[in-house]
Amino acid sequence: MNTVVVGLQWGDEGKGKVVDLLTEQADVVVRGQGGANAGHTVIVEGKKYVLHLIPSGILWGRKLNTIGNGVVLDPISLCEEITTLEGQGIAITPDNLLISNRAHLVTPLHRELDAAREANLGDKKIGTTKRGIGPTYADKANRIGIRLADAIRPEKLRELLEIRVPEANAILEPLGLQTFTVDGLIEDLTPSIDRLRPHISDIIPALNSAWKSGQSILFEGAQGSFLDIDFGTYPFVTSSNTTSGGCATGSGLPPNAIQEVIGVCKAYTTRVGAGPFPTDNADLADYLHGLGREFGATTGRARSCGWLDTVLLRYACMVNGVTGLAITNLDGLDERETIDICTHYDINGEKHEFPPADRDAWDQIVPVYETLPGWQKDTTECRTWDELPENAQAYLNRLAELAGAPVSHVGIGPGREQTISVK
Repeated sequence: MNTVVVGLQWGDEGKGKVVDLLTEQADVVVRGQGGANAGHTVIVEGKKYVLHLIPSGILWGRKLNTIGNGVVLDPISLCEEITTLEGQGIAITPDNLLISNRAHLVTPLHRELDAAREANLGDKKIGTTKRGIGPTYADKANRIGIRLADAIRPEKLRELLEIRVPEANAILEPLGLQTFTVDGLIEDLTPSIDRLRPHISDIIPALNSAWKSGQSILFEGAQGSFLDIDFGTYPFVTSSNTTSGGCATGSGLPPNAIQEVIGVCKAYTTRVGAGPFPTDNADLADYLHGLGREFGATTGRARSCGWLDTVLLRYACMVNGVTGLAITNLDGLDERETIDICTHYDINGEKHEFPPADRDAWDQIVPVYETLPGWQKDTTECRTWDELPENAQAYLNRLAELAGAPVSHVGIGPGREQTISVK
């Protein structure tokens, strides 16, 4: 069974844990889009691992993990991540990690361009992590990007940087920001590129061979559906396709290789960065932050929190072709007396069951809620559906009904064992 795991909200849904769980039955784990701006936190036997570019399957022995052509790769960040994981006892070799030679290179220059664009936007900031993701994808679309196949050839890397650096400096210098030299960038990048060189290859034949031979492939999505460049809350989105279709274009495997789509969402809604958030609720945010929850794995930023928005879920399930819902962080609501679910939007007196494309319409949204009774019982020790409190089961069933997809998994804590598989 080849499965896509995709986020159904604005990212940070707990995909890493779901991927880690499903990896046990997988032979290959594929990351197909995004960059070091994403983060998965996985807790195994009480030990915490934070992953940014490396697929979560690296925590399981004897799995092949691949970083696909749709990823924009910061070699310096990746080497730092490898060093950290190796320090935690995780072996990383060309046998368990391959990187597509078609992936595009993120350089310190791109990070500075990212910061420059955010500064220029003033109060209209997108809220990027300033990791150089957007400028690198822009270079890719403009056909001036540097792919790893070029970066591992020193003479070609220099040739391409000699074209790109003057153009970038022309933007950065008038703003009083850091400028770059070709020699300086080569000096910064070369140690990391050399370290990654044994992992870089054309991964498409290997992935297609695995598929044709019947091996199980798990596609690991990064970020969430509403950060998708096409289907998200544009322009407050990332620069790649974070929905299930991006797994095919970002890996070199065809759409008919995908058999199952597991959509991951929290039992409530969170968001990091700028942009619309109809169900934003300061009281719920204070409550969750007080529990030590909802701080970004990559940035450490406190996330905005709100009640579950099934308008978003309904649309995300449709766009992704979700076959099963993995609901995480249910235990975050254990103490609540009542719980709200947004069932639809009121926009200027009209009922909307799907999110609007018109960016100005987001400012007019009045979320319409349905209130359910809480369960006010600890769920963290539950290991089967039947052990969940009756009101928790009712909440999950209502969520699934409104979203239009069945519940497949329920997360009731951070540990690997704290996930209920629903038959």
